[in-house]
Amino acid sequence: MVTLKQLAKELNVSISTVSKALNDSEEIGEETRKRVKELAKLYNYKPNKVALSLKQNKTKTIGVIIPDILNHFLSKVLFGIEREANLHGYNIITCISNESLQKEKDSLQLLANGSVDGFILSIAEETQTENEINHFKETISQGLPIVMFDRVAHDVKCDKVIVDNFEATYNATKNLIAENRKHIVFISKIDNISVGKLRERGYNKAMLEEGLETNVLRILKGDDTQQKIKRLYKKHTEMDGVVAADSASGVIAINMARNFKKKVPKDISVVGFSSKSVSNHSVPKLSIIRQHAKKIGAQAAQLLIDRLNSSSETHNDYTTKIVKTTLVKSKSTL
Repeated sequence: MVTLKQLAKELNVSISTVSKALNDSEEIGEETRKRVKELAKLYNYKPNKVALSLKQNKTKTIGVIIPDILNHFLSKVLFGIEREANLHGYNIITCISNESLQKEKDSLQLLANGSVDGFILSIAEETQTENEINHFKETISQGLPIVMFDRVAHDVKCDKVIVDNFEATYNATKNLIAENRKHIVFISKIDNISVGKLRERGYNKAMLEEGLETNVLRILKGDDTQQKIKRLYKKHTEMDGVVAADSASGVIAINMARNFKKKVPKDISVVGFSSKSVSNHSVPKLSIIRQHAKKIGAQAAQLLIDRLNSSSETHNDYTTKIVKTTLVKSKSTL
């Protein structure tokens, strides 16, 4: 593989001139830049990224840790992160915590050895359950900034990107109440993580403001979601509305209604946190609270890159960006 030294020798210029010409430095004349680039192209010259990162003390690589690669929302956030990072010349290395605190710790330790410049992550379920944050603080103390998204630790001083979980669920519930729904049930498979709790609080506030009785169905890990929702229909025959904290529960609630001779949305309205593609799995199509996952990913990447390029003066000025959700009404609501 040809080197900068070889290019410089053949062109009879200094190595510094070749390097600056390849980086379009205005210190080098246009004609010289053209000659250097043409020769580099002829020899298929590629810069040594390892040597460059050592010289600049930067890897131009971001570590991304997500709890579940099969989660449609998280995979779309990852897409947004990768696309934005690429625009700024960064690569990403992705690790999956599988909702495990230990795997999350191992991933941070593995990549904090000089492999990445910083991290973007969503906290594992077990981490939130155990309320463990020391591994994040230790990573930041090593000079590796962290940006958290969706599931965040408010006691960790870092940049964050979140959605308006409380407000979004409050507004969705209010919309069902405006349809004259009186017996609205909140269904959640994510009760043990922060976003699930915020969504439940939004539902409770909307119901209590109207003097309506709250009814929450919590689906735990290992539970049969279809069976629990089936039992819900049997027990609460008066149920005329569902707000789902996750996409699967909303889809199942719609499809299960047919078994109990309930028409959607004539007899029961259903809305849930979801994406357009997931909402297509119900008949009729689920009305959704859309979270704009790609935008969340892009903003998280931009925050980290800004942090990596910032001066020490702004070192402690942390930002929390709120990406507003959108209520997209379809045929499961009036």
